[in-house]
Amino acid sequence: MEIAKTYRIETGRLIIRCYEPSDVLLFVDALNANKAHLIPWMPWATDTPENLDFNVERIRMFRGKFDTGLDYVYGVFDKTNTQLLGSCGLHTRAGDGAREIGYWIGESHVNNGYATEVVAALTKVGFEIEQLLKVEIHCDPENSRSLKIPKKLGFQLNEDRINGNTVWVLWKEDYQDHLIHKTTLRALDFIGREIPL
Repeated sequence: MEIAKTYRIETGRLIIRCYEPSDVLLFVDALNANKAHLIPWMPWATDTPENLDFNVERIRMFRGKFDTGLDYVYGVFDKTNTQLLGSCGLHTRAGDGAREIGYWIGESHVNNGYATEVVAALTKVGFEIEQLLKVEIHCDPENSRSLKIPKKLGFQLNEDRINGNTVWVLWKEDYQDHLIHKTTLRALDFIGREIPL
């Protein structure tokens, strides 16, 4: 599996970047503030301890997997890079040449279009930089807010379900035909060099 080139994405309103050890306090605060908001849709939220030590290891795991190409979890930050608004990922569990986009935005930040902005940015990076063939989004069919995002961005509903979740797919050959292709962003590599789009 090829290791991701993109460590940081800058959109009009957001910084989407690989977690760093110094993010752990922001991460713990965001999880604690959003546990009730996340539990209905994110099974892992139920089992997440609120203590610092556990989450230090979690951030280290995110970073270790990112650096070694096993999984790509990003923090979603405001433009000042001081507030964690949510988290997202280009997860490797969708198979070769594909990624599954996962995302959550903190309850106090929903209905601002942040999740749509995140998914559009990850999709563009996935196709144009990481050279993916397919991007998937898996949504709980009861999560009406989350379901709006793949519909809005041109993903197609697949008839298959995975673990009861709907599966939305966008293929590289169809990507050029959607407005998502025109998403404006800046992408940076591991050492902060801009990656041409």
